[in-house]
Amino acid sequence: MAKDFIGYQALTDAALRGVVRDALKRAEKQGLIASHHFCITFKTQFPGVEIPDFLREQYPDEMMIILQHQFSGLKVKDEYFQVTLSFRKIPATLTVPFIALTQFVDPGVQFGLQFQGTEGSVGEKSASPAVLPATKPAPLAGPKPVPESAQDDERPAAPAEVVSLDAFRKK
Repeated sequence: MAKDFIGYQALTDAALRGVVRDALKRAEKQGLIASHHFCITFKTQFPGVEIPDFLREQYPDEMMIILQHQFSGLKVKDEYFQVTLSFRKIPATLTVPFIALTQFVDPGVQFGLQFQGTEGSVGEKSASPAVLPATKPAPLAGPKPVPESAQDDERPAAPAEVVSLDAFRKK
């Protein structure tokens, strides 16, 4: 195979992370409309990720946050976003560089992106992200999700069960 001097993989990765950035910017300006909501998974140890220590202990590798009803202070910059969520009834501001993302899903419209690798991760090579099929939401196996209902709960979050939306559609 010939050497890629243009760097298509890096261009694709940057473009798809730009989709996430633009979606978050729209939510920052107008809020989340209709059924839109975001499930965002990121590497907790990635340089630039700022989360409280108790979350880093609970999620030492990856963490999923859900932006739907109970979030505030969403600020989107070129290289990262910040959002305030409540964990155990304690508000916490998270800062997440876009390059730390491993998955972005908007289940309300069956859209998802999965990033196979993150640039700069120790021992990982950057891999091009995959656009997940529009017919079903992204698989959410792997990191323990932090559902909004559990973010304000005293109990630790249990892993979420992924249910296909097709089961609820009228035929």
